[in-house]
Amino acid sequence: MTEPSRRSPWTPAEVVEVRDETRAIRTLVLDVPGWPGHRAGQSVDVRLTSESGYATQRPYSLASAPEDPRLELTVERMGDGEVSPWLAREARAGDRLEIRGPGGRSFSWHVEDGGPLLLVAGGAGLVPLRAMLRHRLHQGSGLDTRLLLSVRTEEHELYAGERAEWEAAGVRVTTTYTRAGGRRVDAEMLADPAPEARPHVFVCGPTAFVEAAATHLLRAGHDTERVRTERFGGEA
Repeated sequence: MTEPSRRSPWTPAEVVEVRDETRAIRTLVLDVPGWPGHRAGQSVDVRLTSESGYATQRPYSLASAPEDPRLELTVERMGDGEVSPWLAREARAGDRLEIRGPGGRSFSWHVEDGGPLLLVAGGAGLVPLRAMLRHRLHQGSGLDTRLLLSVRTEEHELYAGERAEWEAAGVRVTTTYTRAGGRRVDAEMLADPAPEARPHVFVCGPTAFVEAAATHLLRAGHDTERVRTERFGGEA
């Protein structure tokens, strides 16, 4: 994910709630006094410091909208790394950490930017796009919005309990499952909205997924400057 500006100060944060999203992914709700605010889709650095003084950090997309009262991080339980394993397995309400940001303004959206809006997510790539959807709901926006979500199986789908709310607000949601003979995102799936509508397009997910989706979009004639991408390791 995009790394926040190094000029931003480190800010104390407290974990106030931990929520399981799937068997392998959880959301941490953070109380951050004095948070300066962010745009939907932006990211933060998270820093952990041990009792010995050793510190390590990693960037994460924010899952929360600017209007939400607290920040939310959705983290996958990975076997390696120094930050993600603690966040995804060990963190509990009352624990403290530090964050810095927000960063990644190029991969962000505000209702004043207009639409149509096409959100394309591979697996956990839904995290920053969920922030955009929540922002749209908070603002009561009726902008034409489509979410195309690719996940391995139904059990891997994030925020499944929020889908009905998104659809009730006019978001067109399409989900494709890639395992057990399922279909991967292709040019046909990405045909709506058409390039002529000049939608704002945000694609987030594993590197191979993002590269394939972006290639389909650009070949179809979408404006390069209106197709923004975020990528990370793994698979969808």
